[in-house]
Amino acid sequence: MLRAGAATLASVISMVAAGPLTASAGPLKPPASISNFELVGHDPLFKRGMNAAAGIYDHYMYVGNRTDAVGAHAAHGGVMIVDIGNPANPHVVGEIAQPAKIAAGYTSRELRVWPEQKMLVVIYFGCSAILHACTSGSDTGLQPLQHMAFFDLSQDPANPRLVTNYQPSVTPHEMYLWVDPLRPGRALMYWTSPNSTGQALTVTDISRWREGVFPEVATFTADPDFRAAGVSGSAYDLRLHSLSLSPDGRRGYLAHLGGGFMVIDTSDLANAVANPQVHLVTPVANRNFWDNQGAHSAVPIPGTHYVFTTEEIYGKMAVGTEVFGPALGGCPWGWVRIIDIADETHPRVVSEYKTQLNDPASCAGISPVLDNFSSFASHNPSIIGDLGFLTWHSKGLQAVDLSDPTHPTSAGQFIATPLTAVVQEDPALNEGPLLANKVTAWSYPIIKDGLIYIVDIRNGIYVLRYTGPRAGEVSAIHQFEGNSNVGDGATLGVQAIGGVPVALVGPLRSLEGATSEAVTSWQGIAVCLVLLAAAGLYLRRSLRGPRGA
Repeated sequence: MLRAGAATLASVISMVAAGPLTASAGPLKPPASISNFELVGHDPLFKRGMNAAAGIYDHYMYVGNRTDAVGAHAAHGGVMIVDIGNPANPHVVGEIAQPAKIAAGYTSRELRVWPEQKMLVVIYFGCSAILHACTSGSDTGLQPLQHMAFFDLSQDPANPRLVTNYQPSVTPHEMYLWVDPLRPGRALMYWTSPNSTGQALTVTDISRWREGVFPEVATFTADPDFRAAGVSGSAYDLRLHSLSLSPDGRRGYLAHLGGGFMVIDTSDLANAVANPQVHLVTPVANRNFWDNQGAHSAVPIPGTHYVFTTEEIYGKMAVGTEVFGPALGGCPWGWVRIIDIADETHPRVVSEYKTQLNDPASCAGISPVLDNFSSFASHNPSIIGDLGFLTWHSKGLQAVDLSDPTHPTSAGQFIATPLTAVVQEDPALNEGPLLANKVTAWSYPIIKDGLIYIVDIRNGIYVLRYTGPRAGEVSAIHQFEGNSNVGDGATLGVQAIGGVPVALVGPLRSLEGATSEAVTSWQGIAVCLVLLAAAGLYLRRSLRGPRGA
């Protein structure tokens, strides 16, 4: 078990700003391209550039930073806190300053919110001088001060209080937050470490985060399976980039880059058994492999036996970047593949979804500037069933109709009008002079009360309303994101979890706050009454049998 160090006064957050923390967007600029979306609001986040992951709690949005917090990046180098109470006028109201000891060479680009626990976690890890414009040692693998910071949002979400820090055993990269739908107050953080073949996946129980206790309850690597199958790490990029989980937590979906796509069994963790084990379900010989960059993200399509995968490929950049391998491939970049997992031991790609610039035939006409310093690649998806929304770098936000996963079709797009200038251009994605590479939609889209929130690395946050086919499915969502099962993610497309009908999952989740703050007697009574009523209704329907019987 790892125990975090206590928070010190020196590491407590502070408010930093080169100017007043006020709305900075001005009038909305017409988008460069829009179809089946309405632009509701925008904030450029002080035109700092290098924006990263986002999380939402109540009416606040937290936005990480893709670079470090020194030099030109120092003025607004932390996590931006944006008031989205009026979606038409999102505006910065605060900032979690980067801790001074990691101001240089570390990024806050990954973060998540656990709404029921009123918790924000920010991952600080080393960033690249080449890819992220950092003063960095991470290009040589040196990241001794990496850690995860846990903040309490219960008192003042505009001024989060640092509770504790957790030092992970290896370097984290991406994470999936799984909140146990059946055990209030329990959550597991699944996080990947692409540069650690011996511990590619770590699962940390964060249930006791307020106490600073973070047991790493399981680890996993497919490296022995690759070697046994004769798949060489010298020939293929076998790093585990990211993963997602089924809502019940019993299956994990691995995006293994050049190692392809595979399924793992995580039921021990879902069932909270002692000494849980993670097992590979898909044999390496049967993995889905299409090229040596391969799967970047893999998320299930709710209510189906399909998984939606993306592939991220950057521009070719310049001489000296060959160390990054096939990730810097340029045109035709990477696109979507949909995988049928009805037989998890033999998953198969059944369809693809591309934009025009992902057609290899288009590469002959691509400007060298775009080929080297842009990416028209699929990135992070949030899938709600018949509709998928994903950031597609310089092709903005794409909407995909998935009513037939074997034949996905376009359902709309939003491409922002670029800002005239920003403090820091992304050296890998925005360095060229053409407007077409000055847009980089990046984050997992977050759907909150029927609106879609995305982060553009360069241009800030955008609030959008989807107006295309099946728009009612979006307006019915309270909160959903592709990299956790918070909010509607636990129940979307699900009839029951562990034999418990989804009608009971919501009331169970309402008990989660009891682990962090006292629940008054009337609240407890109300929750119990809801649970009893739901259980009674379920039992009554079960006894009556199907209609017409």
